[in-house]
Amino acid sequence: MRLDPQAQAVADQLANIPRPDFSSLSVAGYRAMIAAFPIAPAGDDGLASILDDTLPGIAGPLPVRIFRPFGSGPLPLTVFFHGGGFVSCSIDTHANICSRLAAMSGSIVVSVDYRLAPEHRFPAAVDDAIAAVRSLHARAAALGANPAQVAVAGDSAGGTLAAVVAHALRDDPIAIRHQLLLYPVTDAACDSASQHALADAPVLTRAMMQWFWRNYLPDSEAGLDPRASPLRQTDLDRVASATVITAGADPLRDEGEAYARALVEAGVCVTQQRWNGHFHGFASLLGTLDAAAEALAFGALQLRHAFDN
Repeated sequence: MRLDPQAQAVADQLANIPRPDFSSLSVAGYRAMIAAFPIAPAGDDGLASILDDTLPGIAGPLPVRIFRPFGSGPLPLTVFFHGGGFVSCSIDTHANICSRLAAMSGSIVVSVDYRLAPEHRFPAAVDDAIAAVRSLHARAAALGANPAQVAVAGDSAGGTLAAVVAHALRDDPIAIRHQLLLYPVTDAACDSASQHALADAPVLTRAMMQWFWRNYLPDSEAGLDPRASPLRQTDLDRVASATVITAGADPLRDEGEAYARALVEAGVCVTQQRWNGHFHGFASLLGTLDAAAEALAFGALQLRHAFDN
């Protein structure tokens, strides 16, 4: 697929960096590789504050970062889960996305540092995500948030967690209002048409995604669990409305769009938008790709609509 000129320029730079051998790469080696890339600054324009805190978690305190926009009265609350293949990244690597979403949506965004694999394999991240949303809902008043206006959001593996939280809490008093999913991971099989056609795409390859799954899951059978593979959830009735953003040159494109269709078939209100000419993770490249700002503005607008209805 032909890339957008800005995306092509990034892809050309990445092509000069040798790709690791995912048949032998260690998690420590991958994390070191990720850490070598500069973190895009979060920026605080349009924000009243950015604060770090902790929440009580199943296995100990969960670090969180709270991005608060200007505004009076209780504000909506969006709980964000970062991507990174379930094995890497943090509230630091995704601060730019969260800062932009908070400023543009008028929602308090709380980014959660859930436990990572392989030290903590599935379903540890899922358990942390659900516990975090419950805890934040319980302390909404102290946060200055409206407990009746709670959304979940995430990119890539974080999109998986957001989707699973929406499943788990659909009949809960928390009443999730919306799920914003940026190029989500939805199926451990890695066998869609785009997984094969775009197996060697920039940023994320099929081999890399398979490596993530091997490190995240305790065994291959766990990939059949809808908490790992949301596309395998057969009962999507009453799930919160969704916005699903995909990238045209992403191996995950088809599974993300298949998940959007499954939600629609279950009667869920869904807005699905594909950014053609862009690769996985493009929304993180604020200041480099115009499409990053466009996608996050679109996602923030969808959150606003969900909170207003």
